[in-house]
Order: sequence, then structure tokens, then C-alpha cells
Amino acid sequence: MSDDWDVIVIGGGGAGLAAAVSAAEEGASVLLFESETELGGSTQLSAGIFTAAGTSVQAGLGIEDSAEKFFQHYMDLNQWLLAPGLIRAFCENAGPTLEWLIELGVEIPTSISGNAHQPGLAQAGVEDVWRGHVPKDQGYGLVQTLDRARRKHGIEAILGTRVQKLIEEDGRVVGVVADDIEVRAGAVVVATGGFAQNPELVDQYFPVANKAGDDLFVVAAEGSRGDHIRFAHELDMPIIGDGWGLIMPTVYFQRFHHWQSGFPPKSRIYVNRNGRRFMDEDASYAISTGIIDQQGGYGWMIFDENARVSLAPGYADWNPERVEEEVAAGNTHRADTIEKLAALIDVPVATLQATVNKWNEQLPNGRDDDYLRHRTLRNKGAVGNPDSIVAAPFYAARILPAELVCTHAGMEIDSNAAVLGREGNPVEGLYAAGEAGAGILGLRYVGGGNAVANALTMGRIAGRNAAKFTRTSVSDAAVHSFAHA
Repeated sequence: MSDDWDVIVIGGGGAGLAAAVSAAEEGASVLLFESETELGGSTQLSAGIFTAAGTSVQAGLGIEDSAEKFFQHYMDLNQWLLAPGLIRAFCENAGPTLEWLIELGVEIPTSISGNAHQPGLAQAGVEDVWRGHVPKDQGYGLVQTLDRARRKHGIEAILGTRVQKLIEEDGRVVGVVADDIEVRAGAVVVATGGFAQNPELVDQYFPVANKAGDDLFVVAAEGSRGDHIRFAHELDMPIIGDGWGLIMPTVYFQRFHHWQSGFPPKSRIYVNRNGRRFMDEDASYAISTGIIDQQGGYGWMIFDENARVSLAPGYADWNPERVEEEVAAGNTHRADTIEKLAALIDVPVATLQATVNKWNEQLPNGRDDDYLRHRTLRNKGAVGNPDSIVAAPFYAARILPAELVCTHAGMEIDSNAAVLGREGNPVEGLYAAGEAGAGILGLRYVGGGNAVANALTMGRIAGRNAAKFTRTSVSDAAVHSFAHA
């Protein structure tokens, strides 16, 4: 290991790999630290969807889009609570970053995708112009492509090593301490992920997740321990994004991402404590958690026996046997009639029956006057209409925000991915990206691919600017030395 590096990157997930490769492309010598025994982080566990506007994939499908439209949608969905300059920089750079990934070897076919596992262009959230770019081989494919680029550039990766602290001298970050050894660098990029795996930090910065109680489960990478929060505290830097994160609605007994857990039946209704349907059951998680929160934090998923026995086998949670086990344990309710089911879940009998009747009149016939779910199903590539909910017995399972995916609180960054100090000025030599660099992921998760696009786009910006800062600082030092010779 060299004594001095141009750039040190902390974290080997998507943001860290993008930062490392980008810095190396600028001619910097780069050292990457990863706390776990393999690279990839949460990006590797994801579907790999990347939100971007004005891309070659969109153009190939005849879709007109622009960073300006993306910016407007992004800010509107987040109620303009985010810094417009930072978000504009992200929206303007997301498309070029996607093209960069394609040049590196990521495959995204010019075709329409109906879901997060079908490569192509999909509807990411509630945008009017589709921006969800689904790569071949999912997040694993993204990581493998970036790792090939890392190896091509000769970037050394130190695995299984957790950085203990940042080294600061005269207000400038000049390296890190790892395994009690000081390693110097011209600049440092923090890309350590979020803190979803750290219950104490969740309590402090995203306590709303705890409303799920024992039903809460975390799908972020094991390395998501919040080291960026610790670094910020040690250097007295501000934390922004407090109280924001992504927690997705799931049935109470789910414990894994849906590609392991399986999928709930298409023929299902979500009702509130009054027995009324209150949302499109397939609404994007960009908005669905907020809708459920407005209903008191939970709802009831209603389905019938035909839906249960038609569940695909082989999944961990959503399979016919698991539902039966939950009934036997007294956690999922089952009744021979809708009237009896209403009594079990303490909702008005007449209202629940009317809700089911209305659903049966519409969805099996391809329309949904109230919530337009027929449009969502079409956009997801669903074949055929949902079946009527008429086959006894009937089931009710509680649905609530319980799948903790990512956290949004972290170091404040500017449009160059430079970390800002208390006074709002950049801390010399310090950059951050992904969940560690806060300000992009906000009150509302814009849609599938928001976190991946943030990680890779801001990672790329951070790596490039860290390399440029190193060159500039070395040049300035040389001039200073000459002037005083």
C-alpha cells in the first residue's frame, strides 16, 4: 500500500465504485476501503433501476424528455423542500452518468419494461415520462461492470476494513485512519451508504420506521451502519435530511425484498379502518407509504381463497402454505363470508361488503373509476384483469410501511458533491455521495431507481471533483513553494 494517494474512497458500493472509477479516469491514484468482505453494498442487492432523463434509451423509443422536466417533477414531488441548485445538478448529470455506464458495458435494451426485473425502460414512479432504466442483471450487473472498470484502472480495494476516522488538519481533510494506520490522500470521498442497519441511528434520524414495531425489516446492505454520521459528528459538520428515508408498504409477515418474498395476489383490495378502499393497490412506493400514513399507518389487504391457492410456489413469504400458517397462528384473519371477516377486523360490515361489491363490478371488467388501477396494471405489463373476490374463505392481512430500504440523513453536500461545514462552505478535501451525501433523497422517494441514480451520479461527480481538487491543490502548493524559494 502506498503511503500517499490522490483520492481515498470510503465504501465499495455503487457510489464508492463510481467515485473511484471516475477519479481514476481523471488520472488520480485511488485507494478504496470497504468494510465488508465483498464490494457492492446496497446497490448490488437492488433491482438496479436508474432514473434519468433525456437518455439514448428514451430517444430510441421516440420519447422526448429533458433534465428540466425531470427537475420540475423531482422538486414538485418533494414540495420544493430540497435545494434547487443541487437537484438541478443531479437531474442534469443523471442522463450523462447513465450513458457513461452504458459505455462501460451496462446493458439497457431499447424496449419497454413492465417491471423492475425486465430490462428496458419502465415507469419509475408517478412521472408522466417514463424514466426508470432497468439494466440487464439488475444491481449485481451494475456493480460487476463498475468493478471491471475498477480493476482495469488498477484501483486497489482493501476489503473487510472499516475506516475509523477522517484526518483533519487546519480545516482540510488529508486522509483516514484504518486498522490504526494513518493513510494520507489529497482528497477523501465518503460513500459508506446509509444507517438502516444501525437501530440507534434509526431511532435518532428516522424514528418513523419504528412505527412498524416487530414487523419492521431491513433490506439494506449489512455495511449500512452510518459511518458517515460518525465522521460528521467527529468533525462537527451538519447533518441534513433528518426524518427522511424510504420505508415501503408490505404485508406484516414479509421479511425480504419481493424477489425473495414473492408478490401478493393481483386480486386484492386495501381497505382502511372504516372498511373503505383508499388507494390503487399497485401505486408506486414513491407515494404509497404517504397514502397509508394518512389512514392511520396501516390498512387491511383483503383477498379470497382463489387468490391464496393461485400464489406462485417457491417464494419465502407469499406462498399458499405461508398464508395458511399465518392464519393458524392467529395473525391473518379468515372467515367464510365478508360479513364475518368485517367483524374480525372491526370494520363496518355493510361498508366492507359494498367495497368488495364495487371492486368486483369494476376491476375484473378492466376499469377502476376511483383509483385507476387498470392503468397501473397496464403500465406494469399485467396480462388479463384481476379475478373477482368471491371464493370463500376470505382473508385479511394487515399492510403497513415496514420494509426499510434506505435512509436520507447524511452529510450536507453541494452540486460538486463537496461536503459543507457549519458555515455552509465546502470542507477542503472532503466529498460525499450516495446515502452518505444528503440532499438528493428527500421527503418523497421519486421512484424506483432514485437511490441508485443518486449513488452513481453523485459518486461520479464526487470522484471527478476529488481528483481535480487534488491536482489543483498540488499545483497551488508548487506555486507557493516557488514563490517562497
